[in-house]
Amino acid sequence: MSMTNINIRVDADVKQQSQDVFSSLGLDMSTAVNVFLRQAIQKRGIPFPITDNPEPLKRRPRRGGWEGKVWMSDDFDAPLDDACIYRCC
Repeated sequence: MSMTNINIRVDADVKQQSQDVFSSLGLDMSTAVNVFLRQAIQKRGIPFPITDNPEPLKRRPRRGGWEGKVWMSDDFDAPLDDACIYRCC
């Protein structure tokens, strides 16, 4: 597979913020752009919805750990089929 370069112009702040995000995912800019391009090819379009929504994106509040997601039996030796392991409380 032969490689080629793409040169794009982007706001310096957007570049830095995106590099920070990609870095936290273990990606560099080139890899992230390649992922985007391959997804665009696979989806035959932009791989995420583009809308005319004037409201900024709202982050969902993070919920902590396993709290309310795992139920443990009071009796450690009880058979597992009697336990509802994934019940959300």
